Order: sequence, then structure tokens, then C-alpha cells
Amino acid sequence: MARYAARVASPRVVNIADLRNLARRRLPRVVFDYVDGGAEDEITLGENRSAFEEITFRPRQAIAIPHCDLRTRVLGCDLSVPALLAPVGYSRVIHPDGEVAACRAAGQAGTAYILSTISGYALEEVKAASTGPVFYQLYLMGGREVAEGALERARNAGFAGIVVTVDTAVAGMRERDFRNGMKELLGPSLIGKIRFSPQVLARPGWLASFLLDGGVRPLPNVVVPGRGPMPLIDVGSALAQSTICWEDLRWIHDVWRGPIIIKGVLTGEDARRAIDEGARAVVVSNHGGRQLDGVQATLRVLPEIVSAVNGQIEVLMDGGIRRGADIVKALCLGARAVLCGRAYAYGLAAAGEAGVARALEILRTDLERTLRLLGCPSIAELGRSYCQCL
Repeated sequence: MARYAARVASPRVVNIADLRNLARRRLPRVVFDYVDGGAEDEITLGENRSAFEEITFRPRQAIAIPHCDLRTRVLGCDLSVPALLAPVGYSRVIHPDGEVAACRAAGQAGTAYILSTISGYALEEVKAASTGPVFYQLYLMGGREVAEGALERARNAGFAGIVVTVDTAVAGMRERDFRNGMKELLGPSLIGKIRFSPQVLARPGWLASFLLDGGVRPLPNVVVPGRGPMPLIDVGSALAQSTICWEDLRWIHDVWRGPIIIKGVLTGEDARRAIDEGARAVVVSNHGGRQLDGVQATLRVLPEIVSAVNGQIEVLMDGGIRRGADIVKALCLGARAVLCGRAYAYGLAAAGEAGVARALEILRTDLERTLRLLGCPSIAELGRSYCQCL
């Protein structure tokens, strides 16, 4: 890991944008755009970032802060920093160590990792890699029987809770994926791959590691009875056939018998419905701008959700987090913690586990520096008095 850490050390990498540039240079265009892109015109993707520019800080000056307390608790789990690693589908395509590397880096940083259903590694292997809390993100791909099997495995492996994603009635129209030939490159037809192969051949380092890792593997956590693990190319159709409805939450609650987080909430009405269905937390999320384009940025929606739940459950937020200052702004507006997806995925692409660790280090350092400049000794003391909307 030390050899790869040099790739992402300062001054070569000083922020998340630098990791993004390294990811672009290492990954084929089809894989980079899968990580980087959004739905349709990518309006929401851009709005998730620009919303942070509408919040300015109100610092307290001439305050000496010998120690900044960055700790928080999410669903009873102690975290050293208020940033969890969000589920990123099939991270194994980004880097051969994929979900295992990201989970290990999260644990070493003292925070939590959320494993996607669409994972390239078995959930037991991912959980064993971390010394910290690990959550399982649930899709109903393959139906209830398949999901029940995954939930039982997650419970036996010691997962801290499940994250139920509710904004994927169908897959969003991610136009970059179509232009880059994602379906053809993942499919079995050699003829279909030819047109799109130059972008892959242009990244021989990635291609060699991808092939040595076995290429496109099936999904080990979506095991269909009588058929085995679901092929990765079936994900889009499987999502369309497995929409999660509010009524499913009662069944999921009975099967899981543990903490449930609802991810994809964008209205106060849905936040209150999540409470009624037994959720312990919600994630204010628009899927990183990858599902319905044209919805509001999550930072703008956050105050409505915080007001709607009125302290009854915890509120998390994702979307557009690239700096520690972004985390502070979300916490000022009422989030308990944030989820980071692209920020660490760029690091994973750049240098595997070392890149994820560097992304977390950057965010943590940014966060502490921002608190000190605000004159605030603890994230627990953050609130609206430390920021102002333009």
C-alpha cells in the first residue's frame, strides 16, 4: 500500500479534484464516466455542487481551539468523523480490490462503510475487512426470496444496519453510459465490443488488472435460487422489476429485525412516511444526480427534511461532498453526518485502498481546519448561526 500511497501524496494530490484527475487518467472513459456522470442533462449533478456556493460562513474570531472534536454517532455507532462511505455499485470495476479496499480504509479511518447490493465481492468478505461499522444497502433485485437470503447473510456477518434505497423505480437515463457502450462492453458479444474497444485499449494498466481479476464477474450477493449469482449485465432490468414500495418496509423490518435507513428521501412527506414505517434514519439523497434529473440539490432540500422529522430520527445527506467545508455546511443545516460517494471512488480509481485513505484524510483535514477557522471546537456545536444562505 505504501507504494501506491506515493501516487496520491501531497503535493501531487491536495484535494479531491486532484484525485478525480488521476482517476480520469487511469480509467477507460466508459468506467470514468460511470463514476463521474449523471442522468440526462446532468442538471441535478451540477446543482448538488453549486448549492454549496449559496452558503457562506459566519466565523467567530480570536478563539483558541486546542482540540477539535469531530466525533459523532450514527445509529449507535461511534464514528471519528461525520462522513460515511456511500454505496458505489460494482466498485470492483473501478479497481480490482473494490469494495474490500474501500471498506478497509473506512474502518482504519474510524468511520462506516455502506456496501452496495451490486457488489463485486461477497458481503462476508467485505465485512471482515473492516474494523468499523458496515451497513448493507438493499435492492430487491431478484425478488424477496433473494433479498431474504442476503439479509440473513448480512445479519450473520454482523452488519450494523441496512440502507434501503427507494429512488430506483427504473435506472436513470445516464447518457454517458450509452454513448460509451457500457452495455456492449459488459455483454457477451465480441462484435458488440469492437466499436467501443479503443477507449479500453488506451488504458492498458487498467485493462491488465481487470483481466487478471477475472473480468466481469456475477454479483455474489444477488443469488437467485436454482440459477446462482446474477450476471452484472442483468442489473438494469432487475432494478425495473424490483421497485421498493412503502408496504415492503414492513416485510423488510420483520426480516431484518434491526436498524433501517431509508435513502432517497427528498420531501418532508416521504420523511414522515419513513418514520411511520419504522425507519431509524433517512438519507436526503437524489442518487448523486444519477436518477431523476431536475430534482433539487440535496443541500437545498435538507432543511425541509430536518424540520419534518423534528428530531424523531437521524437525518443524513449525500450529494456533491468534495471538501470538509461542504460537510460543515450540511451539519450546520441539520444533518447528523454525510455520505461521500464520488469523492472516495476517485481515490479508489487512482490508487486503490491508499487512494480511499487519502480521500478520507483530505476530508478530515479540511473539516478540522474549517472548524478552527470558524472558531467552533466541536461538530456538535455547529448550527445555523455559523452559516448564512445567500
